[in-house]
Amino acid sequence: MDIKSVEGLVAAGLVQHADVLRPVTEKYAVGITPDVLALIDVNDPDDPMARQFVPSAAELVTTPDERADPIGDLTHSPVEGIVHRYPDRVLLKAVHVCPVYCRFCFRREMVGPQGLGTLTPPQLDAAVAYIADHSEIWEVILTGGDPLVLSPRRLREMMARLAGIAHVKIVRFHTRVPVVEPDRVDAAMIAALKASGKTTYLAVHANHPREFTEAARAAMARMADGGIALVSQSVLLKGVNDDVETLAALMQAFVENRVQPYYLHHPDLAPGTSHFRVSIARGQALVSALRGRISGLAQPTYVLDIPGGHGKADIGAARIVGSEGHYSVRDWQGVEHVYPPPAEDAD
Repeated sequence: MDIKSVEGLVAAGLVQHADVLRPVTEKYAVGITPDVLALIDVNDPDDPMARQFVPSAAELVTTPDERADPIGDLTHSPVEGIVHRYPDRVLLKAVHVCPVYCRFCFRREMVGPQGLGTLTPPQLDAAVAYIADHSEIWEVILTGGDPLVLSPRRLREMMARLAGIAHVKIVRFHTRVPVVEPDRVDAAMIAALKASGKTTYLAVHANHPREFTEAARAAMARMADGGIALVSQSVLLKGVNDDVETLAALMQAFVENRVQPYYLHHPDLAPGTSHFRVSIARGQALVSALRGRISGLAQPTYVLDIPGGHGKADIGAARIVGSEGHYSVRDWQGVEHVYPPPAEDAD
């Protein structure tokens, strides 16, 4: 049974004192699947799986530079459910629920039962109409929330609608389902993710090599065998994967399972997540160490989402300069931004 409350956390032996965490669970959603629960070592106070999914009182601490919309989705949302930040692609956020809720989630103010909810039929119609009306859109990225919480029927309907838009060539799904609920990945789901004339990519989110269970590996194999191109996304997290041995094993596990390493995200400035953030200098050192340790096939791109909606920057490269926690980072349009942003701008 899924854990979705502080009482469930106590019953599973994951926490001892419900009253301490009740303010956290009232503010941010809780979700732990049986597959994830099986990976948590309740006897290890520093367990990297528990750190990702079990609420902590540290989430009530908000720093001045944190913001409810840390990557500026709302700045680029012309209609509900659409984020059009780059010319050739859009995010389509059809749902705002997930099978699990990561404690470091950058959309934690928007997801969960108390979040923005699933798009209504008129809202979805308007979102699809926006995509159809903008011929520059080459790729649609379904995110949220986790789009694979939708039934195969609803996924098939979504793909059918996108199949009718000739200028859309790529459909990408961002999900944790193959890792946290791998049995959902069956033949019906895989078939639903494909449509005539479209190439489907799926970004698998995992942050620790222990997430690659036998069931997760089998789910990824079913997807790869079914013609779904797989790429990775991970977040660099203090206490989870911020050492070169763990990070190397994670990237190698992706490659072993036919998942191409793609993005390693620097943690975003989401409220109550400062205990997860590593320094940029530390991240750059880890990425540099990977280059000499593991195959080129297993190298991710280390990126920062510039606060305010200015897009991603490759901070393993020369697009960020500075030291001692103060940086200037160049966005995709060549504009320089201060990072972290001044506290008075962190709305």
